[in-house]
Amino acid sequence: MNIGLYAIIFISKVIENSLGTLRLIVVANGKKGLGAFLQFIIAIVWVVVTGAVVTNITEDPLKIVFFALGSFVGSYAGSFIEEKMALGSNMLMAIVDEDYGKAVIKELRNNDFAVTVLQGEGKDKGRNILMIMVSRKKRHEVVHIINSIDNSSMIIAESAKTISGGYNQLKKEKK
Repeated sequence: MNIGLYAIIFISKVIENSLGTLRLIVVANGKKGLGAFLQFIIAIVWVVVTGAVVTNITEDPLKIVFFALGSFVGSYAGSFIEEKMALGSNMLMAIVDEDYGKAVIKELRNNDFAVTVLQGEGKDKGRNILMIMVSRKKRHEVVHIINSIDNSSMIIAESAKTISGGYNQLKKEKK
């Protein structure tokens, strides 16, 4: 039983799978160069660790278990890290009671969030449909503002990418 080898296999797989998860998210957010660099590192780690596992595998099948455990933990760790990094943008659509709409809109705009407003009709009364493009890092802030004024609002988030224009985009270009 080679505890040191098992630890190296496990840690290497955690690193490889964490980087693999991050690479997918980075590429999905348009950072192709960083994604390619991460894939380079992933390939090196994979070759080294796989070589260590398959060498004399029949005499030491526990290497397979540590390889699989490292993959499991690495996948979870990569997802956790990506969630904390919060790369990308969301399009939030908030459906708020029209009685609270003006207050929600004002508070969002006071906090420098761009809001597009549409009028809607709910089952019993009018609704304001708010469309807010926001970085994922700021999503919780927007949700908190909306819920602090209208806690019965419905908020939907979708991954989004600005193609052209918009209030916040125009502000960036003026700087």
